[in-house]
Amino acid sequence: MDMATTQVTWEVFEDKAERAPLTPTQVAWRRFRRHKMAMAGVIILTLILLYVTVGAFFYTEAYANYNDLSIRFSPPSWEHPFGTDGTGRDIMARTIYGGQISVLIGLCAVMVSMTSGVLVGALSGYYGGFLDAALMRVTEAMLNIPQLFLLIILSKFLGGKVPTFNLLGRTLSGSVVIIVVVIGLTSWMYLARIVRANFLSLKEQEFVMAARCIGVRNRNIIFEHILPNSIAPIVVAATLGVASAIINEAYVSFLGVGVQAPTATWGNMLDQAYHHLETRPWMWFFPGMLILLTVLGINFVGDGLRDALDPRALAQSE
Repeated sequence: MDMATTQVTWEVFEDKAERAPLTPTQVAWRRFRRHKMAMAGVIILTLILLYVTVGAFFYTEAYANYNDLSIRFSPPSWEHPFGTDGTGRDIMARTIYGGQISVLIGLCAVMVSMTSGVLVGALSGYYGGFLDAALMRVTEAMLNIPQLFLLIILSKFLGGKVPTFNLLGRTLSGSVVIIVVVIGLTSWMYLARIVRANFLSLKEQEFVMAARCIGVRNRNIIFEHILPNSIAPIVVAATLGVASAIINEAYVSFLGVGVQAPTATWGNMLDQAYHHLETRPWMWFFPGMLILLTVLGINFVGDGLRDALDPRALAQSE
C-alpha cells in the first residue's frame, strides 16, 4: 500500500471516529424518511390540511351554508368546481369547512382516547394486584360491546343535549362535542392494553428499581421514568386512532345520528348524498374521496412511525 492510499484510509478512519453517534430520535427520523409510503402519506396529509385551511380564505362559512334553490343539483362547473347539493350549496366550500370539523373531531377524540387509555394502562400495569384485575375487567367488558352500536345509541340519545356554540368564529352544533366524547370514550381499550403491557415489562427494569430505592414517588416514576419509555407505541396508536375516529364520525353521520346541521362534516355530506348515488355522483364522490385520502395518508404515516420507532430497529447500528 502506497503512502497516498494510506493517507486516504487514515482520513476516512479519523472522520468516522470523530463523527458523533446518532441519537434515537435522529435514527428514527432517518428510518422514517426512508419509508416511501410514509413520506407519501405526509405529502397527502399536508395537501389535505392546506386544502381545508387555505381554502377558508377563499370561501366564507356563510357562503358554504348559503342556500340557492335556483342552482340545486348543479353538476361541477367553473363556478362550482364540485357542483352543488340539494339546497344549492357549493360542495367545494362545504368540503373545506366540513374537513375542518372532521379533522378536529379526529384529533380531539384521540386526545380523549389517549388520556383514558394511558391512565388506565399505566395504573393497571404499574400497581397490579386488585387494581389491575378491576381495570382489566372493565376494559374487557368495553371490548365486548360493539363500538359502532354503542356510538350510535349514545349519539342518538345525547345528540340534542348540548346547544349550538361558537368556536373561533365558527358556529358549531353541540353534537360535535357529543361525537368527540363518545368516540374518545369507546376507543381507549386497545391503547390501555398496549400501555399496560409496556408498564409490566418496564417496571422491573433496573432504572425503575433504582428510582424506588432513592425514594422517588410512584407518580414521578410513572410519568417521568416509565411513560417516556413507552411513547413509541402510544404515538403509533394515536396516529392510527385519528383515522379510526374520522371513519367512525363518517359512519354515524352517514346514518343520520352524527354531527347535525348547520355544521358540515364529510360524513353528513355523504348522508345527504345517499338518495342520489347514481344520478348525482358528484355529491358523494368529493367528500368520499377526501375521507379516503385522509385515512390512507394517516395509515401510511402510522406504518412509517411503527417501523421507525421499533425498539429492535433503533437498537441496531445505523
